[in-house]
Amino acid sequence: MNRGNVSRLDRRATFQRPFEARDADGMLVQRYDDQFTVWAHVRFLRGGETVMQSRMQSKSPVVLTIRRSPDSERITSEWRAVIDGRVYEVREDWRPTDDRLFIEMLAEARV
Repeated sequence: MNRGNVSRLDRRATFQRPFEARDADGMLVQRYDDQFTVWAHVRFLRGGETVMQSRMQSKSPVVLTIRRSPDSERITSEWRAVIDGRVYEVREDWRPTDDRLFIEMLAEARV
């Protein structure tokens, strides 16, 4: 993705970080806390053996692209993104695009 493709950032994505705490009974409770919301591009993956296998397991693999920032650089494979009411589990740590202005990451949603 390059500067000419900024218009492709057409969806709002709220990134959430996992948080663990103990409730009043001492039980471990995990939840996800909103960290930040940014414009994103969602590219649905097609073809390939791995993609087809994911679809058979009712998963939808995508590549999420967002602007690089101090916030976005905190994203790890433990986080998730909520886009249009759909939850995407981040499956890999981010990687910079060639121009280093954006970051990309593989994510997966349940269908």
